[in-house]
Amino acid sequence: MSDLFDVSKETILVTGASQGLGRQFARVLAAHGAAVALAARQTNKLKSLEEEIRGKGGRAAAVALDVTDTASIARAVDAAEAALGPITVLINNAGIAIEKLATEQTEADWDAVIGANLKGAYFLATEVARRMIARKQDGNIVNIASVLGTGVLKAVSPYAISKAGIIQATKAMALELAGQNIRINALAPGYIDTEMNHAFWSTPSGERLAKRIPQRRVGAESDLDGAILLLASKASRYMTGSVVTVDGGFLLN
Repeated sequence: MSDLFDVSKETILVTGASQGLGRQFARVLAAHGAAVALAARQTNKLKSLEEEIRGKGGRAAAVALDVTDTASIARAVDAAEAALGPITVLINNAGIAIEKLATEQTEADWDAVIGANLKGAYFLATEVARRMIARKQDGNIVNIASVLGTGVLKAVSPYAISKAGIIQATKAMALELAGQNIRINALAPGYIDTEMNHAFWSTPSGERLAKRIPQRRVGAESDLDGAILLLASKASRYMTGSVVTVDGGFLLN
């Protein structure tokens, strides 16, 4: 079974790798032998993660990436491939949320969220896919969606819309690229305790939200390890256009 989930021959680009889920994905994939390109705007945090992975015998390279800038996308992929070789797997994780009611969201808020979460992910996927096609190389793209791509909560409407778009982009691109042996799937996490939201789970609002989860707990970052290894490895070789939900049963409510 270990061979089934083997990623030791993969070169994986992880976006949003400076913190949260992206950092956890990078650590797990590197620990299982992948060469990991770490991409984000905060390159100082990437460097410390690069050193951490290399210190444990892994292979990693930090690259600067602003997913809202298509020129930056091309430069980042160039840098990643120069450092580690052709990208075989993309983990499209970078994203943001702005918490305001819909009537308070500004055009700038909308552009920031949709630009980072949807436009950026789409154009990074197409950039990587074109290179895979040119090399006649099998490929694998994992888009990080969210349970809010199918469900909703108050005060994050652009985020929910962007993640619904990611799910549709996953399906549309999977259909187009299947003939090129490029698989595209999505991982839809539920509520995960990260450094960015950790304090929230101790507030009354956070405690109420956690009680809505059938498993009665917020997920840990490590609860996504199995799913990311499934989607990044050959274990998911007959999956494309799929959405894997890991949410403690949240969407069952």
